[in-house]
Amino acid sequence: MAAIAAGTKRATISGLDKAVHRNDALSKSGLRERLFTVLFQGLVYPQIWEDPVVDMEALAIRPGDHVVTIASGGCNVMSYLTADPGRITAIDLNHAHIALNRLKLAAARHLPSHWHFANFFVRANLASNICDYDEYIAPHLDDAARRYWRERDLFGRRRITAFARGFYRTGLLGRFIGMSHALGRLLGVDPAIITRARSIEEQRELFHRTLAPLFDHWLLRFLLKHPASLYGLGIPPAQYAALAGDQGIGIAAVLRQRVEKLACGFPMKDNYFARQAFGRGYEEPSSGALPPYLEAAHFEAIRDRAGRVDVRHESMTDFLARNPDRSVDAFVLLDAQDWMNDRQLTDLWRQIDRTAAPGARVIFRTAADERLLPGRIPDEILSAWTYQDARSRALHDRDRSSIYGAFHLYKRAP
Repeated sequence: MAAIAAGTKRATISGLDKAVHRNDALSKSGLRERLFTVLFQGLVYPQIWEDPVVDMEALAIRPGDHVVTIASGGCNVMSYLTADPGRITAIDLNHAHIALNRLKLAAARHLPSHWHFANFFVRANLASNICDYDEYIAPHLDDAARRYWRERDLFGRRRITAFARGFYRTGLLGRFIGMSHALGRLLGVDPAIITRARSIEEQRELFHRTLAPLFDHWLLRFLLKHPASLYGLGIPPAQYAALAGDQGIGIAAVLRQRVEKLACGFPMKDNYFARQAFGRGYEEPSSGALPPYLEAAHFEAIRDRAGRVDVRHESMTDFLARNPDRSVDAFVLLDAQDWMNDRQLTDLWRQIDRTAAPGARVIFRTAADERLLPGRIPDEILSAWTYQDARSRALHDRDRSSIYGAFHLYKRAP
């Protein structure tokens, strides 16, 4: 068992080193990269921060399709099951995300009801969840995932007990949101005030009166000058540089725009990303504003189709290199390409192009409003794909997660 745990942790470290490290270890940039990979070795995303409803509209998943996606916190993987794909391969470099995805799949298959499932992943703060884990879920996990949830934190508590204390307040992202709330209160504003709004008009009024002035505060501007300030969002140094340079208006102004869309772009009752960011939790299951996989109407389909998901601890490039030509119908890259240099991008897209079935779709997001790929991967690869410009911008506008500069959709010829 110890060898399994050590092996999965080493694989995480090795994969992150290859993905993030671009500079000499003793340079300033190199030190920042290595600090980021240290922080990224544990759980980062208790909830994924991409809108699966927008994803599924872009991908137009059909029965029988093979979807290959980066797993992250698994909300996307689970939600894609509502579209009835033939199979999903979920890939991640982080062993904690692998364990979380396997936990969600086992829970969907073996918890007695949607009520139990909602207790676990909507409320995520009940002592009964730990009893349900021990009785219904743990016996069906693989050794590595079971060991991950059994391991103890600095206070001697099993990791799984986070689901009795508020799981969405854990992980790098959960702690970052908590620290953001603490900073807001220190500066005289409670970010949760936005969740009390009853209309978009009231959301806008509250944002401009309470939150917007924070982005002009000297303390926040000072903190945002340092790339490490956004590590809690899972943003490595290279992605921070792209974000800071977007539109040429500076990092504080860019973040203000993104937070304004999150706070004001959609009705609060319909945007679970905003409720997590400002209210630090989902609504109760009966009130809507949940990821598709957590909605009661989808529970039986999720349970029936969970066996179609294969969760793998490796890079997407390595996985695709072992797969046959024309074997994948949809690719979901999240924002991972922001991390990559030109060689890594070319290696990935060479495998995407080879394994793409006729009519395949690729979606991804970028921190900045940029196309990213032209000029960085060979034309001989990119010319086989058609960029859906107007469609991409329309989908970006409807993306409730709101923190990205652009959404991108490419299609291969039928």
